[in-house]
Amino acid sequence: MEKYLLLLDTEIKRQRFGEKPMSLYEPIRYIMSLGGKRLRPVLTMLSYSMYRSDTEKIIQYAVAVEAFHNFTLLHDDIMDNAPLRRGKATVHEKWNVNTAILSGDVMLVKVYNMFLDLGKDKLKEVLTLFNHCAAGVCEGQQWDMDFESKAKVTEAQYIEMIRLKTAVLLGFSLELGALLAEASLADRKILYDAGINLGIGFQLKDDLLDVYADKKKFGKQVGGDIIANKKTFLLINALEKSKGKDKAELQKWLKVEKFDAVKKVKAITALYDTLSIKSLTEKKIEEYFEKGFAGLNNLSVKEAAKPLISFAKDLADRQK
Repeated sequence: MEKYLLLLDTEIKRQRFGEKPMSLYEPIRYIMSLGGKRLRPVLTMLSYSMYRSDTEKIIQYAVAVEAFHNFTLLHDDIMDNAPLRRGKATVHEKWNVNTAILSGDVMLVKVYNMFLDLGKDKLKEVLTLFNHCAAGVCEGQQWDMDFESKAKVTEAQYIEMIRLKTAVLLGFSLELGALLAEASLADRKILYDAGINLGIGFQLKDDLLDVYADKKKFGKQVGGDIIANKKTFLLINALEKSKGKDKAELQKWLKVEKFDAVKKVKAITALYDTLSIKSLTEKKIEEYFEKGFAGLNNLSVKEAAKPLISFAKDLADRQK
C-alpha cells in the first residue's frame, strides 16, 4: 500500500495539471496535495494487481480517477458551503467561489486528457464507462440537493442517492483496474458490484462519523450534516422513529433559522442516542460491507484478491 501511495503522489506532482494563469491551476494542485485516503485510485491499482504485476503502467489512469473525485469535491464543497476539507480550508474559502468553479471545470478536462493515452482497443470502452459513472455522480448530487427541500425522504431514496453520488465511482475504480488488466467480463462485473456495495457502506460510515467522529481525526467539520439539516440515513431514521416530545424537539431544531451550532449538534446527537440511531446505522453499514466482501470472494483470482479484501476491511473499520 505504501508503494501505491508513493507512486500516486509522485504522479500527482508530475502532472501539475497546468501552469498559467497560476490562479486557475494552483487551486488544483492545492486540493490534490491535501492527500486523503486516495481510496479510489488505490482500488484501481489493487484491482489491476490481481491480474498483472506491472501496476506502475496504469498509474496515470489511477490518478485520473483521483482527479475526477477531487473535481466533484471541489464543486460539492461550494454547494454545501463547507469550510474544511481534509482538515484544511476548502478551495472556495482559500480563494473564492468563482475560482473554485473554474478550477473544477478545467480539472474535468484534464481527466479526459489523462485517459487519452489509452490504446484504441480500450479508450472507447473506458470513456463510455467513465461517462456513465460521471453522469451518475452528478445525478446523485442533484438528488442530494433536491432532498433539502423535500418534506419526506425515504431510506430507499437515500440509498439510491448515495449509490449514485458515491458508490458508482468506487465501482468504476475497481472495474477500470480489471479492464486495463484484461480480466474477464465476469470478474469485472463482480468488482463493479462489490464496489457499489462497499461504496454505500463507505458513505453510510461517513454519515455516522460526521456525527460521532473524533474531531481531531475526522478532518472535516463534525456535525456539519446536522447543522445543514442534511437528510442523511441517521436523520431519515430519526424522523421515522421519533414520537411525542422527541419528534417535537427534532422538528424544532430542523425549523429554527438562527441557532447556536454547537447546541444544535449536541441536542440532535442526544436525540440520536435516545433513538438508538447509531447502532441502527452501524448495522446497515455492516450489511453493505458484508455484501461487498461476499462478492469479492467469488472472483476467479481468490488468492490475489486478499490485499483488496484487507483494504476494504480497513475501510469498514475506519474512524476518520
